[in-house]
Amino acid sequence: MKAVFVSNYYNHHQAPFSEAMARLTDGQYWFVATEEMPQERKNMGWGREALPDYVIQSFESAESLGRAKQKIDDADVVVFGLTGWSNFQLVCGRLKKRKLTFRYSERIYKDGLQWYRLPIQAVKLWLVGGKYPSMYLLCASAYAAQDYAKTGCYLGKTYQWGYFPRVKQYDVDALMERKASADAEKISLLWAGRLLWWKHPEVAIALAAALKEKGYNFTLNLIGNGEMEAQLRRSIQEKKLGGCVKLLGAMTPEEVRAHMEKADIYLFTSDFHEGWGAVLNESMNSGCAVVASHAIGSVPYLVRNGENGLIYENGNQEHLEAQVIRLLENPVYRRQLGRDAYRTVENTWNAENAAERLLALAQALAKGQKAVELFHDGPCSRAEVLPNHWYACR
Repeated sequence: MKAVFVSNYYNHHQAPFSEAMARLTDGQYWFVATEEMPQERKNMGWGREALPDYVIQSFESAESLGRAKQKIDDADVVVFGLTGWSNFQLVCGRLKKRKLTFRYSERIYKDGLQWYRLPIQAVKLWLVGGKYPSMYLLCASAYAAQDYAKTGCYLGKTYQWGYFPRVKQYDVDALMERKASADAEKISLLWAGRLLWWKHPEVAIALAAALKEKGYNFTLNLIGNGEMEAQLRRSIQEKKLGGCVKLLGAMTPEEVRAHMEKADIYLFTSDFHEGWGAVLNESMNSGCAVVASHAIGSVPYLVRNGENGLIYENGNQEHLEAQVIRLLENPVYRRQLGRDAYRTVENTWNAENAAERLLALAQALAKGQKAVELFHDGPCSRAEVLPNHWYACR
């Protein structure tokens, strides 16, 4: 089967899936990158690796663009991750021929829906894919199916998807032993990401202040840089948290993973603007006990509350605090969640499994099985409509 993945630029989050696809298709796989990686991402350590032979950078030249279009037209299945009419022209021809195509998308109404704009938005989305019977939706957010359903597009044609960072293999018991040895005196909490308002690093600082006041012995490391850095430094100083909270600055993906391997608890505090959040995959793979906001696109897919992580109600600081305290006071439970988090990524939410399932789904749909449901959960299982308010603390 010939397969093509079209996205803005190639990065380390997409590499494992692409490598699996190239292997499973016996080299009949191409990744079409339509733009150069932004400098902001390069400053974070992205894009340092040499590009594989299967990557076609269509923006480089007319020849590259022509080659990309030819691969897209000839493919048995295309996964298309771009929006806009000019980008849509890359796949329009194959859709008119009813050739199987998946749009993959995070949610489209991160800021909420302005109902007066819905009619024209629905028409636009219908024109750029929704009207074609051979176009399906891979939901790279648990809230994507809900958002698209409001436009009337892809009804009954939505499947779970996501981002699939590289999975590291551990002896999970040895990993947990190392964490236990490291936290003999202080439990380690970790937060990582750009220091932006919608990622809410200030929530982690407020949590640290509450835990310190209650007498818990812990450290909190925050990795990243961004517009909130000065504000956070002032807050740490004002709350006298310098002894237990550290801002470590920006790090490479490899350095972030090294910190995850040492951390006991990973805090994921973003709101509904977090389309997916690949740090969830990475922290779970690193055996962290995750405490995550229910608003994050990856959380409803990856986290089974109380089994392989804990979910807190977005914006509810008291609930976040209560969930973290559960883990601080119960090291056995904390380790159990970390182990099961690791197994979730190792067994289900990984690039190899996603590639195998996508090819199986594509083959079934190509045979005309329109309502096919090959998988009960995980990648390529049915993506149900999930409202924003699906979770609330009891």
